[in-house]
Amino acid sequence: MEQSRPDGAEADDDRSAWTRGRVLAALSALTAGLLAFHRAVPNTVGRLGSLLETFLPWLGLLVAVLLVAALLRRSALALAALLLPVAAWAYQFGGLLLPVHDPGAKSLVVVQHNVSDENRDPAGTARALADAKPDLIAMEELEPPALSVYEKTLAAGFPYRAVHGTFGLWSRHPLTGVRPLDVKPPGITESWDRALRAVARTPHGQVAVYVAHLPSVRVRPSGLASTWRDESAHRLGTALTAEELKTVILLGDLNGTVDDRGLSPLTARLDGAKRGLAFSYPASFPVARIDQVMARSATVRHIRTLPATGSDHLPVAAHLTLA
Repeated sequence: MEQSRPDGAEADDDRSAWTRGRVLAALSALTAGLLAFHRAVPNTVGRLGSLLETFLPWLGLLVAVLLVAALLRRSALALAALLLPVAAWAYQFGGLLLPVHDPGAKSLVVVQHNVSDENRDPAGTARALADAKPDLIAMEELEPPALSVYEKTLAAGFPYRAVHGTFGLWSRHPLTGVRPLDVKPPGITESWDRALRAVARTPHGQVAVYVAHLPSVRVRPSGLASTWRDESAHRLGTALTAEELKTVILLGDLNGTVDDRGLSPLTARLDGAKRGLAFSYPASFPVARIDQVMARSATVRHIRTLPATGSDHLPVAAHLTLA
């Protein structure tokens, strides 16, 4: 025979549901704080702020873990506190997951890919990029003899190209004003050419197209080693400020996410994608998008990854609408 519980016992259970799980509630508040105020995390020691911002979207996994823990703990307090990081994550990244709208008439498709200097299938990689039917293709880590394979494979569909050093730009539209850019950090003494600028004469007007490959970063026990990357981003940002053409598109392996403050010289001047996460690196298990498409006086409406090639990066394709 089932026995009813005393009213006092039920009241104690209600109170305990709102009192237990305080540690979980505190962790939820901390997670929300990191999402909402990640810029407050200092970068002076080990560039911890940039390290956090590189993997910022993945704090959503921590929210899922906290949800399971709150349910197991049967804590109403912890469940209620979860609303804070959920709201912060949705504000930060939720818009990227919304449906994609019609790109409009004045649209361009661009592809960005670090093809890897160890790529054993350059012809297949070139065909995979062309299959996205882009107007522009930017590639980094081009090395002979693979470069001649890329040129031959793309020649029919992309008759205009600008290749400099280990990177290049292929276009369906005429290219003029091609010139290299000096974005070499002061600490690098050897020859180092990693950026160019060209003007694409599109059906919708002239567009200044920048292609860049910024220095790599390393995660070490002491933190994130990104000094050269940050210095190169600053030099590239200075060049973008001096650009006289109204419409600008930047394509490149920037070795950083758009949330990383190390790229603020670029993100302060250009807008990123409105839709899409498009994690591009590493190709075997992508955890961050370090291959970027950004623009001025144009809207990067959507960015997505393309199927894997012979590179350790995934290609990204973006749809832009010109102003």
